[in-house]
Amino acid sequence: MAGNDLGSLLGSLLGGGSQGGGSGNAGNILGALLGTLGGNTGGGGGANALEGLIGMLTKSGLLDQAQSWVGTGENKPVSGAHIAQALPDETLQKVAQDAGVSTEQAADDIARSLPEAVDKLTPAGEVPKGGSLEDLIRAQAL
Repeated sequence: MAGNDLGSLLGSLLGGGSQGGGSGNAGNILGALLGTLGGNTGGGGGANALEGLIGMLTKSGLLDQAQSWVGTGENKPVSGAHIAQALPDETLQKVAQDAGVSTEQAADDIARSLPEAVDKLTPAGEVPKGGSLEDLIRAQAL
């Protein structure tokens, strides 16, 4: 459904198709995450799932990492354990279920691919306001 489309777009953004594992799987995991978060943003105020995710990470003590991904410098790494702490349990469980992996694997995959995805979705050094996430990805993948 929409998560698969989002996963394909993210896989393309991360430099891979849906075949061959690596980037395609990362796209699917991130697609599931952002699709789940997109459904929980309430749709008000023009927020998109990326804004919600950055806010969630910031509130969870990952401000430096999130700012490095949005900014134009080097991306700071984050661990799967940090991701697991930052995301609501039910969100991580749904992402893992959608991707067909354990919650630990989902958190590790998110930790590996999220910095690059956020970096590519924020080329001007700031989180784009409003608009659908699919539109943001398509604009950056061109």
